[in-house]
Amino acid sequence: MYFRLFKYPKNRKKSFFLFGPRGTGKTTWLKASFPEALFIDLLDSEYYQALAARPNRLKNLIPDGFKEWIILDEIQRIPELLNEAHRLIEGCGYKFVLTGSSARRLRKKGVNLLAGRALTYNMHPLTTIELGKDFDIKSSLQWGRLAAVNSEPDPDAFLKSYVQTYMREEVLQEGLTRNIGDFSRFLETAAFSQASVINTSDIARDCGINRMKVNSYFSIVEDLLLARRLPVFTKRAKRKMTGHPKFFYFDAGVFRSIRPMGFLDSPEEAEGAALETLFFQEALAINDYYNCKYNIYYWRTANGIEVDFILYGPNSLLAIEIKRSMSFTKKDLKSLKMFKADFPQAKLYLLYGGEREEFEDGAHIMPITNALKNMPTLLGVPPETP
Repeated sequence: MYFRLFKYPKNRKKSFFLFGPRGTGKTTWLKASFPEALFIDLLDSEYYQALAARPNRLKNLIPDGFKEWIILDEIQRIPELLNEAHRLIEGCGYKFVLTGSSARRLRKKGVNLLAGRALTYNMHPLTTIELGKDFDIKSSLQWGRLAAVNSEPDPDAFLKSYVQTYMREEVLQEGLTRNIGDFSRFLETAAFSQASVINTSDIARDCGINRMKVNSYFSIVEDLLLARRLPVFTKRAKRKMTGHPKFFYFDAGVFRSIRPMGFLDSPEEAEGAALETLFFQEALAINDYYNCKYNIYYWRTANGIEVDFILYGPNSLLAIEIKRSMSFTKKDLKSLKMFKADFPQAKLYLLYGGEREEFEDGAHIMPITNALKNMPTLLGVPPETP
């Protein structure tokens, strides 16, 4: 079991949601952090059948006078339980942890989300800090950061099974789409847009489906917490900007597992996208765990000048360019310098695959491995922050 940066203060008594894709370690963390809790696994068919038929049976599962936490694991399977949990919080003073690997059914059902009586947190794939001595950049780029990957004898088989399980249990069982073949083709085709600007028309043509269905599939993978669309930074724009978001599967290993690699495919293309993905997932995790309050974007002008990531926070603006090459040239700083011209207060970073750390033309040039190991510092977290 890995040490996790995510913490819930022991002195807090307020119920909370804990969202995150399957395999990120939510259940393991909860069982270790709340060993006295009543754990109700809604993936267990016995619990599921009993509570799906009559959500009010939840009260019967709680011992009289119980004062510890009550964990409802995978709450999206029975959204109606939220109303019952709300009633028990108000009437009996119980405290709940509600975990989910999908937000779609909760929103679609329009159920009571506890009316502000519960906080919301996110669990991410493992970070470099959490991996500690097990961190290896090549392994992270190939197999990603799901908590179970490092203990698997065959990571490739595990990741393929992981994707298939999501498709079977979340997509088919929940009836999110009637045509699993179309959706499977979409997953593969979308992988070619990893870390790239989305072109819905091209994806629709390659999949043989219409644009409306492609847009609905993008919404599904986001709601299943499998992917994110990264918006364009347009605040106080001084140039004409592109209007389309970028696309990222949530984990580099999941992306590599979904993306087909044929004879004509260049390994460098997949590795470059995986490197951007790894940085993005790490930045998201540190941003959440340390409550840095950054909004994350990318910057791209209408004529194609692009900065990979813009982190916009209450007190800081970071522009970050990612290069997989082992060396860099002044040309690699061009887009950062253009961004700096428009936003003089921005801090510039070029992260690359080499080993030297330098400062040039106002940019901090840093090995990507150093950036991953020191992400809290990069994001401005004070050293004394636990």
